[in-house]
Amino acid sequence: MKRKIAAIFAADIAGYSRLVAEDEEETLRRLASYREVVDDFIAKAGGRIFNTAGDAVLAEFPSAVDAVRCAIDIQESLRTRNMAYPPSRQMSFRIGITIGDVVERDGDLLGDGVNIAARLEGLAEVGGICVSRAVHEQVANKLSVQFADIGAQEVKNIPTPVHAYMVAMRREDGSYAKPQMKKAASKVAAAPVWMWPLVVAVVSIVGIVVTGFLYNAKLKQTARVAAPPAPTSAVPSANAAATSPAPTEVAKAPVTSPNAGAAMAPMPSPSASPVVGKFAADNVPFINERVRNFLAGDYSAAGDYKAFALNVGGFTGSALNQPNEEAARSMALEQCQKRADAAQSPRRCELYAVGNNVVYTHGKPPMPPQPWVRHDAMVERPFVSKDFPMVRDAGKVRLENMFVPAAKSRSVALGPGGQYFMVLGASSDEDAARRSLESCGAIAGVACLVVAIDDNFVVPIPTLFRITGFFNAASSASIVAEARGEVVRKLTDVMGWNAVAVGTAGRPGLGLKAADEQTAVNTALADCAKRDSDCHVIAIGPFTVGPIN
Repeated sequence: MKRKIAAIFAADIAGYSRLVAEDEEETLRRLASYREVVDDFIAKAGGRIFNTAGDAVLAEFPSAVDAVRCAIDIQESLRTRNMAYPPSRQMSFRIGITIGDVVERDGDLLGDGVNIAARLEGLAEVGGICVSRAVHEQVANKLSVQFADIGAQEVKNIPTPVHAYMVAMRREDGSYAKPQMKKAASKVAAAPVWMWPLVVAVVSIVGIVVTGFLYNAKLKQTARVAAPPAPTSAVPSANAAATSPAPTEVAKAPVTSPNAGAAMAPMPSPSASPVVGKFAADNVPFINERVRNFLAGDYSAAGDYKAFALNVGGFTGSALNQPNEEAARSMALEQCQKRADAAQSPRRCELYAVGNNVVYTHGKPPMPPQPWVRHDAMVERPFVSKDFPMVRDAGKVRLENMFVPAAKSRSVALGPGGQYFMVLGASSDEDAARRSLESCGAIAGVACLVVAIDDNFVVPIPTLFRITGFFNAASSASIVAEARGEVVRKLTDVMGWNAVAVGTAGRPGLGLKAADEQTAVNTALADCAKRDSDCHVIAIGPFTVGPIN
């Protein structure tokens, strides 16, 4: 472990739980898009993201000036993006920044500096920035930024009050909004001694009333008889899945082709299962070819009272020729969930079809355009678990233990938020790629990328830089707007190693069709230097990159 002083940046989304509850899929898609903006600005400012969890981001910077400037850039950029949405659906970050002593362990940072930054983030306004006094002293005379002193704040798990300042954010007309003043926290006065007997008496009376109510409710409850569970019948398939950091799912049924994957968030809760189309076996996601053949044959030919259930991990259940529709629904769901539970899958099963009608409310998972895999000898190299991008150590261990020794054909797809899903022992490379992309896309809410097939990485994996996210030239905040279209055009269908560099004005330089990473980087930097200054590399292949710390 190593101690150091660092500027710590903490951010998360205000009202994220409400946004997810209202529309999970749309929220996750926008989170991935907004995270790309945040990650780009942090990398451009010389920062390093050392931890993420859901909507939260923790980063370190070499100086407080860099951290505050980066935070302002992020808030102003996201404010512009939010203008396209109604106020109730806007996604705004709160950001807290401090300077503190931290301990570095396995790339992660721990200590009071991290804790205080997180508490300052909680004090910040929606779309605002809150900094400690130490940060204010460092940047007050170096940045043309206005502050509002909100005084000493008592915050959770920090023994002494934290003196904090709000950063005044710029309005559309160029003026600055004055932050809302927050009163310094004060300790709540203790109740007078004479009140305690009264409190005890009131609590006792309430306890007696509640106990009587619960006893009466219990008597009523015992009179009810629970309906017995529906019996199960054989189903021709189930797929095994594993998630990170959720418990590993292991297939128990011998008929399965195991999948493995990781999720950031569960699928949204099902609605009232409206009919959304006629059943077609070719359109069912997450399943292998054997299940598809069963659906095209036995299921399609069966009578009206039938149902089919599945989950994102590929587990399935079916019920044919049942006495009524409700029996078919119950049997298919129960069978699928039992298989998922036996493999310790955290994902619930949902009805996909009842009779010949599709009732699955989530639609098709987002998929990238084909071809899903483009083999290129210049960029492919042997798969090494420790080099897998954007996944923490526990995920890399899982890849080493499950993906590396598994039978071919196998594939791993990666999402922009670090979600991944692996399919093992598929019927073909294309089948493995499709299923890993479908499951990863359903989890991430956006299209994923196939990173590895069998024994090889099939996309360029940088070694000179640290991968920080997915690169999308069309929306990259690091590239000046009028140049993005040209960058997109030049990067389309280009084989070999490709790199993108930008300077202080956001003018891009490209290194295309290179035989190796270093050549692509050198070419991009030289091309950028022709039209900009202080050029640095922001992307290699499909990834945004930052310096290796």
